[in-house]
Amino acid sequence: MPGFCTLQEFVAAPRAAHSLRLLSFNMQVGIQTSAYHQYLLKSWQHVLPNKRRQQSLTDIAAMLRGFDIVALQEADGGSFRSGQCNQVEHLADAAGFPYWYQQINRNLGGIARHSNGLLSRFPAARITNYPLPGLLPGRGLMVMQLGDMSSGLTIAVTHLALSRKAQFSQLDYLCNLVSDRPNLIIMGDLNQEASVLLQQSPLQQLNLHAPRVLPTYPSWQPKRGLDHIFLSNSIRLLRTAVINQPHSDHLPIAAEIEWPHIIDPAH
Repeated sequence: MPGFCTLQEFVAAPRAAHSLRLLSFNMQVGIQTSAYHQYLLKSWQHVLPNKRRQQSLTDIAAMLRGFDIVALQEADGGSFRSGQCNQVEHLADAAGFPYWYQQINRNLGGIARHSNGLLSRFPAARITNYPLPGLLPGRGLMVMQLGDMSSGLTIAVTHLALSRKAQFSQLDYLCNLVSDRPNLIIMGDLNQEASVLLQQSPLQQLNLHAPRVLPTYPSWQPKRGLDHIFLSNSIRLLRTAVINQPHSDHLPIAAEIEWPHIIDPAH
């Protein structure tokens, strides 16, 4: 399918000078889902440990190694269902990321700790966590600043609510926080198509452009583009793809951008 590629195809491609490779992934707590009926059959894994989850984390870590900045949604922050494994920290260690940041949005009494996460090969100058508005608590926004405001990058990671009304309220809140950031990247599972988000939602005011819109959900037969990497017009997109390597009910979306102001010594 056009716009889809294997992990090997994306990371093995020649790397442009002064580029960053980005990935956004709703990891569904490491639950591998390959059909709608499995939502019911595997629902117990959202509250109980599963010995296969460790292998899933190993596979996900292998996928993340070829990227510079990774946004994670639906990670567990270390609870009963994950065997007390902080999945964001575990993936950072296993994939060789020196910096990781986490936002726990919903703590269900030690049974589950719903989290967003950021893995980075660069230290954050600042990182701030915000709860998002909504009828039900549990949605959050992480904002990471790399470098200074004028020449650095601002990366916002979120997982929006399901209803359009709640999404627009949450995006209005996000826009008020980052509208003055000249070099902005928004990554995450936004639970909505790009055309609605960029043409009808409060995101219209941010002068963003989207990489080629590709479907990411459901992972076994993708039809809807719910996972996004949106970029300020000041950021040049080099390429984008959906990684056709299902590890949850969403496929990861990847992008390579040109950004000369942040130099990784490893490159």
